[in-house]
Amino acid sequence: MRNRRLIATVALLALALAVALPALGADPSVPPGPGRGKGPQASKAPKVEVALTGTVRATTDADGKVSYTLTSGGKTYTLDAGPAWFHGDTHPLKAFVGKSVTIAGDSAVGSTDVNVLSVNGTKLRAAGKPPWAGGWKHVGATHPGWSQEKANRFKAKFGDCFPPGQCKVKVHGPEATGSP
Repeated sequence: MRNRRLIATVALLALALAVALPALGADPSVPPGPGRGKGPQASKAPKVEVALTGTVRATTDADGKVSYTLTSGGKTYTLDAGPAWFHGDTHPLKAFVGKSVTIAGDSAVGSTDVNVLSVNGTKLRAAGKPPWAGGWKHVGATHPGWSQEKANRFKAKFGDCFPPGQCKVKVHGPEATGSP
């Protein structure tokens, strides 16, 4: 009986030591949580507001992808106003090509990529979640991840109710009015 207790105590101490050692050896200069490791939060640098004045230029690469730029203060900035697949031919920066404008947006510290929020004081989109967010289920056929096959499987599985359990049950017949 005494040997069992001793073995159990040693095993428990070994387990506690195995759990505690990695934490004790961790680098204290690296903060825990988002922004560390893998995933979309890993490479997020702090954002700063930017205000730029200059002429908007458009260039098209060999694949037909249009890029918008603006030179201000001796630097050339790449402008972004949302994914090209979402905007198609109606990209909000297209109307400003060749024009001198003032752009307000944000950029990662040290980057020349600018997320354009407004041009000449006019907002490009409403605040909050962008209209292209939500994946193919929300955006539909214009999303690059959408396919008719996926849409059919999704409808067969969930019908018109997504997320599951969040839709109100439609009651027909006598139960709907409460009469017998």
